[in-house]
Order: sequence, then structure tokens, then C-alpha cells
Amino acid sequence: MSGASFSRREFMAASAAGVMLSRGALGANDRIQLGLIGTGERMGSHLAELAKLKKSHNVTVTAVCDVWKPNLARASERVKKDHGKKPFETARFGELLKRKDVDAVIIATPDFAHTPIMIEALKAGKDVYVEKPMSQTVEEATAALDLARKKNLVVQVGTQYRSEGRQKAARDFIASGRLGHVSRISAANCFNHARWARDFADCKEKDVDWEAYLFNRPKVDFDPKLLRRWHLYKMCCNGIAGLWMVHLVDQAHMIMNASYPDAAVALGNIYVWKDGREHTDLFHALLDYPEGFLFEWCMNLTNAAGTHYTLHGQHGTLDLLTLQYGDEGGAGAKFGQGILQPPPDENHMANWLDCLRSRQRPNADIEFGHQHSVASIMAAAALESGQRQRYDREKRVMYPG
Repeated sequence: MSGASFSRREFMAASAAGVMLSRGALGANDRIQLGLIGTGERMGSHLAELAKLKKSHNVTVTAVCDVWKPNLARASERVKKDHGKKPFETARFGELLKRKDVDAVIIATPDFAHTPIMIEALKAGKDVYVEKPMSQTVEEATAALDLARKKNLVVQVGTQYRSEGRQKAARDFIASGRLGHVSRISAANCFNHARWARDFADCKEKDVDWEAYLFNRPKVDFDPKLLRRWHLYKMCCNGIAGLWMVHLVDQAHMIMNASYPDAAVALGNIYVWKDGREHTDLFHALLDYPEGFLFEWCMNLTNAAGTHYTLHGQHGTLDLLTLQYGDEGGAGAKFGQGILQPPPDENHMANWLDCLRSRQRPNADIEFGHQHSVASIMAAAALESGQRQRYDREKRVMYPG
């Protein structure tokens, strides 16, 4: 518990158990005080979770930050309703990070701001919950990982599948060897609509701190589409690989006990939704892993058929979506068919809050965020450059070849 004194013996015991000591005192009565950065749709879901957890986990929200006034006002009112007190409001995340009544932050901004803001939060000594993808560059991902470890801060990434029982059941099943050597994982997400094409008619320049929004982007004139439809533009994110593939590849990492791909290739284009978007509406990537398997992933915004996630081994196949397994497609050993029974899901936000007190690493620790970032960055770069991308684990650099 924060604020307690530790003897040398207690310190050594905690270190031996792999528990990091608390960095300092929390709020009054050990209440966790949170600052929210980026209060759009995704943060709305987090606010709902926090309202459910405020008593059981003694947590409150003391500050909110958003560059768009309507978002900021809605979040502030919701915090007042849920937690009984109006929070500090700002459009500048730096002002929020300076506050002593903020112990930790939740970052749910557009993708380009995730890691830069996280790095500043870590420098300020704040624990972090950051939405996926954790990073858009390998260099920033590595800087954040090293900083979090150096300062013994807790970082949970919003890849919530790591808190679900389904992935744990699949991981244990693969480890049992019943499926044989798994050499191929095939996954796809398919929709048939112009995803992320949000309305922007109500987004007015007078209501936006445009300078704050573009804090690390090229200085361009105000364009409401860059705020409301940021998912579609290259200056704001790295496309479908970062927006969606991170979830699926992170599951593969967890289930296969894998970390970084050796190589990645990708193809895609804008085939249907020619609405000004710069990122493809169809994307297909292949990632090769040194653990001995190929991960293939497709996202299709032009047809809604074919969503799946299957693991293919020498002895059979496992469907991750249904947890059904069987010897279909296998050779040799016959083990029939069945359905895995997963352990209960954990609450991803609650897991982070628990770790803020225990100082243990959460389910989606920053190390795993670094791994999914590298995979998605490699796939996005392969598409953009038309070249296969490789990763050097020792030097922690990506390169074409």
C-alpha cells in the first residue's frame, strides 16, 4: 500500500517476489486519482467502467483534457455525475500532467498522440493506461518501454483480450501439444461500410484548440475531418494495421508465447470507399515468426463475410472465436472434437487499478504493447513502402530487406 514504510528486509522480499514498490502516496484515503486525456467515444467506455469500479477500487477522476470543447464538456459533466465533483478541465495535456491530484492517466487520443503523451506522463511520474496501438514508431515504443522500466511505473495497454479467458484457454491448449506444431494462424475482420467516416458538421474551429491537437504533427490549417475522421488519414495514424490488427496479432503473441516477427509483407488498396480516405479499405498482411509459424491477417471494409480466427496445427485446427477444436486437417494422431472451457474473464481496467497498488505488471503490460506495436508498424511500413520489413531483436530496429 502506498505511503507505508518498508524495512530493508521487506524491500528485499518484495523485490524477490517480483513486486515493484509504489512510487509514492496516492490521494486521500489511498484513493486513486485519475486524469483523462482524450475524452471521445473510447473514453466514454472507460468512464462507464470507472463508475462501476469507483467504490470497489476507491478510484475517482480529478482532471479531464480534450482539445474539442463539446467532448471536454460532456466528459466533465459525466465525471461530476458519477464521482460527485467537477474535475479540472484543460485542452493542454501538459497542464494535467503537472497536477499533484493526478496519480495516473488514461490516454485515449487519436493514435499519433498515444506514445508521445505517454512518454511525457512517465517523465512526470504518472502511471498510464494507454489505448492501442501503443505506438506508431519503433523508436518511441522503445523509449516508452525503457522509461517505464527505469521509473518502475505501471503501464496497461488497451489490448483487453489479454484479460479474457478465451485466449488463456487457447494458450494452454496449444501448450499441451494436442494440436501438434502450429505453423499457421489465419484471422480476418470483415465489415461492409465506410468505417470511421464520422459526421463532422458540428466541429467548428472556434471550439477546437487546433494548436494543441497538432502538437507533434505538421502545422496545417484547421480541417474538421482531421479531428473527427482522423482514422482515415496518414498524418494521424498508420491505417488498418494499427487500428485493428494489433488486437489480433497480440492474441497470437499471447497464445503462441511469441514476441516479435522476423519479417512482414502486406498488400492493400482503396477499392470501394473513395471518400477522401488515405488508408486502404482492404488490407492483407503476412508475418513470419521465429517460433515457427506464419500469421496472416486481413481486414475488409467492402464485404461483411468471412470473419474468422483459426490456428492450424499438424494434428488439427482450433477456432479461437468458438473455442471448438478437432482433428480436421490433421495427419496422424486423432483426438476427436470438443470445445474448450475458458476461465472467467477479468476486468481489464480493474486489473490496471489493482496493479497501481500492488506495483505488479498488468495483463497487457507495456512490454506486450511494444511487441504488438512493432508487428503493426512492420505491416504498415511494408504496405507503404512495397518492401518486406524485418526486425532485429537485439538492436531493436526495423529495416527493409
